[in-house]
Amino acid sequence: MINPDSAREPISPKDATVLVVEDNVSNFVLIARMLGYMGIHCEWKTSGYEVVEYADTLPRLDLILMDIRLPYEDGYGALRKIRSSPDLKDTLVVAVTAEASMEQMSKSRKSGFDGFIGKPLDPDRFPDQIKRLLAGNEVWDVS
Repeated sequence: MINPDSAREPISPKDATVLVVEDNVSNFVLIARMLGYMGIHCEWKTSGYEVVEYADTLPRLDLILMDIRLPYEDGYGALRKIRSSPDLKDTLVVAVTAEASMEQMSKSRKSGFDGFIGKPLDPDRFPDQIKRLLAGNEVWDVS
């Protein structure tokens, strides 16, 4: 989780690389288009399985948008692996899920996610949510 005592350096959207872990192609396309409109480069994985191995191949990674319900390995399992990786342990990881409830958001926070964005994504709010995350601010939005 973001520790206020160890504030992150703000990241310009034009310099950012975001890994989207999403098994639904339509959801990925929507996210990729919104990120692209902001000038953000994004990569895509369809499962939490092997996400650490893939992320290690990227020259830069600033944010991971992680769906919770994924095939093979869910977002919580993938987050545990990310947090145990020396190179990725401090990477921002935000839960992005259709299971948008206060209970799920609380579980995500306790599990070590750095934020939460509920689906359906709001195209009017999403760019601001991403900018806030890249600026080092927390985002915990159920809807």
